[in-house]
Amino acid sequence: MQSKHLPMLNARYWSALCLASIFGANMGDLCARNLGLGHVAGLPFLAIALALVMIVERFDRMQHQSYYWIAIIIVRTAATNFADFAAGDMKLPRLWVMAALLILLVVAVWLSWEFVWRRRSVKSDSVLRADLGYWISMFIAGTLGTVMGDFCSHNLHLGDAGAAILLSPVVLVLLWAGWRGPLRWLPFYWATVVAIRAAGTAVGDTLAGRNMLGLPMSTAVTGIVFVILLLAWKESARPEKAFAT
Repeated sequence: MQSKHLPMLNARYWSALCLASIFGANMGDLCARNLGLGHVAGLPFLAIALALVMIVERFDRMQHQSYYWIAIIIVRTAATNFADFAAGDMKLPRLWVMAALLILLVVAVWLSWEFVWRRRSVKSDSVLRADLGYWISMFIAGTLGTVMGDFCSHNLHLGDAGAAILLSPVVLVLLWAGWRGPLRWLPFYWATVVAIRAAGTAVGDTLAGRNMLGLPMSTAVTGIVFVILLLAWKESARPEKAFAT
């Protein structure tokens, strides 16, 4: 993505990412269940949607972040469905799936750093590359986080609300601990993304429960809140050279 379309790593970014995780978790379930696409049939459509976003983004010279956040939602939705396919439809043990995904994430981030990211100029927000390696890593991190959230809910028998209560403070601790610098380090950044995805899965499933909002209403509410946050919380402009591409 062009540098002018990337957000800054600040409180607004992390708040929006948390809401995007909840919204994306609900979107994945909505597409699979309510739209009848299942966990696999919808993935090609999401891949096409992401490709279209990337193509259109290249021709847009205006400075805004719409493409980045749309891509985040698409990738998060796809990750939810793929995680449910692997650990649900395929009935693979969640511990093994998490171990495999963790290895894949480490490899994806390392390869992207080794062959692409470190060859470019490093700026303050260098973890936000938003290139192919970044989106592959984001998909893997989203899938890993989804499986982790489900593991806490089902394998640990905490239920969705219990998993949300367990995982949400972990996210807060990571954000607090990393606020003065570590959040801009690749390992810490991706660990926080995974934690946000895990907590978002549990919170999203809790809100979508029958005794709460239900899936369609939860999806609508979390999506609206996500958009309102981005529109109401304006980000101060910064020079083009402060961005990483």
